[in-house]
Amino acid sequence: MSVLAAPQPITATPKVGFVSLGCPKALTDSELILTQLSAEGYATSKTFEGADLVIVNTCGFIDDAVRESLDTIGEALAANGRVIVTGCLGARTGDSGGNMVRQMHPSVLAVTGPHATQEVMDAVHLHLPKPHDPFVDLVPAMGIKLTPRHYAYLKISEGCNHRCTFCIIPSMRGDLVSRPVGDVLKEARALFEGGVKELLVVSQDTSAYGVDVKYRTGFFDGRPVRTRMLDLVQALGELAEPHGAWVRLHYVYPYPHVDEVIPLMAQGRVLPYLDVPFQHSHPDVLRRMKRPASGERNLERIARWREMCPELVVRSTFIAGFPGETEEEFQHLLDFVREAQIDRAGCFAYSPVTGAAANELPGALPAELREERRARFMAVAEQVSAERLRRRIGATMQVLVDSAPALGRKGGVGRSYADAPEIDGIVRLLAPRKLSKRLAVGEFTQARIVSTDGHDLVAEPI
Repeated sequence: MSVLAAPQPITATPKVGFVSLGCPKALTDSELILTQLSAEGYATSKTFEGADLVIVNTCGFIDDAVRESLDTIGEALAANGRVIVTGCLGARTGDSGGNMVRQMHPSVLAVTGPHATQEVMDAVHLHLPKPHDPFVDLVPAMGIKLTPRHYAYLKISEGCNHRCTFCIIPSMRGDLVSRPVGDVLKEARALFEGGVKELLVVSQDTSAYGVDVKYRTGFFDGRPVRTRMLDLVQALGELAEPHGAWVRLHYVYPYPHVDEVIPLMAQGRVLPYLDVPFQHSHPDVLRRMKRPASGERNLERIARWREMCPELVVRSTFIAGFPGETEEEFQHLLDFVREAQIDRAGCFAYSPVTGAAANELPGALPAELREERRARFMAVAEQVSAERLRRRIGATMQVLVDSAPALGRKGGVGRSYADAPEIDGIVRLLAPRKLSKRLAVGEFTQARIVSTDGHDLVAEPI
């Protein structure tokens, strides 16, 4: 272990640089740290050079993310020299069994794993003592957010109880730990009251919320609420309604009890949108992956969901070229995407991850074949998605405006209920025909769909 450097004397408001890498769950960890920094009077710096120290929140899930994280740490060290590392990569071990980050960058000041706000703050206090006067009153009730003002991620739990063979997240983030339902709803209310128009619910397994505490009853505003997915989603819909806001569900495993949430979507309480990480369709591949739920029944589930809520949009991610995957099993996956009519699909070519059990499975496929299957999958998925998008031509949809230069006089960019930020498509808004029509970022507008453009819709504000 390297010797910790002595803290430098602080002559002005201490400034902290911050880099957040990885998924929305890591982003919520970053927001917690930034909120605490602000509450204690620290300022943030937009550059490495202008900071007294830098915090890098890393991702360590796949090889490309590991490389990006290590490169970013190196850049911060070169430009600043005083770096604290947190996040998933901080929990990974290197080839020799020691901490990977310290092996690659021994001069970092401190390393923590994910979901470690207090440990990060302890390191900051050691190397950059906090100001004498608290500035809690300067922190907005909704906390510091790294997303635009009009949407925010709400993390409802940490960790995962599954042991999928391709995944090392449980080794980094631990088993499922559900947040108290009262705390989750309190944060959601503060976000809505702070102007958030779209709340994106995230976790490692949203459907499993409350399993670890046996769905115990919590309290919010003096009334009992069970720590359970259905009860949470119902309460979030009630909080969103007075603000006309959206609630979007991510990382929903297709357990049977998800059926109970679909009526809330049909009633307009939450968005008719499900992000379901299917990963594959063939029962044998799913068994090798050790995926939860009964994957062979997913077609039935999707059909039942759409019967209950015809407007439902399903997005998912898949893995092509998993060890032992035969051409027949891959064709099964292509047939599934066509038959299930997956609205939005992403695909990874299987990539070995250090520490994953799948590395020991027989039948590893050549990298070229894995990439070829990924490309074939995306060709099919994009065809399905394009066909489903074309069905929306002529429809009028509610669009949340993300960008509107000059009040939208020349158009703008927004998203419909079918589009999560940064992972799905967008709605390209044309210049309004009415001179009096204005578009405002963070507000909703009605728009008529006139055409499609690849993964995107083109619409005319009305």
